[in-house]
Amino acid sequence: MIKTIIFDFGDVFINLDKDGSRTQMLELFEMDEFSEDIIAINALYEQGFMSTDEFLEFYLDNFPKLSKVDVIEAWNYILCDFPPHRLDFVRQLSKDKKYKLILLSNTNALHIDSIKEHVPFYEEFKNCFDAFYLSHEIQYRKPNADIYEFVLNDNNLKAEECLFIDDTKENTDAASKLGINVWNNDPRTEDIIDLFKVKSNLF
Repeated sequence: MIKTIIFDFGDVFINLDKDGSRTQMLELFEMDEFSEDIIAINALYEQGFMSTDEFLEFYLDNFPKLSKVDVIEAWNYILCDFPPHRLDFVRQLSKDKKYKLILLSNTNALHIDSIKEHVPFYEEFKNCFDAFYLSHEIQYRKPNADIYEFVLNDNNLKAEECLFIDDTKENTDAASKLGINVWNNDPRTEDIIDLFKVKSNLF
């Protein structure tokens, strides 16, 4: 029996343009593929192991033709709209109090600052959850096993009583190995509001 629902944020609640963002950044940086250094720096920033100033300094040092605004705009390009019907869905879940609700997101300070600026109901959304974990604040990152173990231990949860929803298969595969029920949602064809139809076997 599911007692706790753990949600990803991007492409579960807020829409992302991952492909467009990748294309746009590669063009801006005049690269065919992201270098190992860039991938490593992005991961460190997402896990809260470097500040926003340090993160921006890396890009400005390596791409001196770009301004700080160029880098920030490119970095935040991935963020799209947050459909209000998804807020309605989680608001109702919170009101019903049938399940413990947790958000678990790989994100970073620049993205969250942008979301706070452009999503007027962000604080209301955040308040719908019993726990709200952002990778850069807790210094854990999906799909590493320790992030799921942290959430389970921090909330005294049993893996088999949890459902974790994420659009990235690597993340749901990692959670599944710990005994957590998962839904690897496809944001192109599925919507979080259909959770209880898609995973009716668990409820």
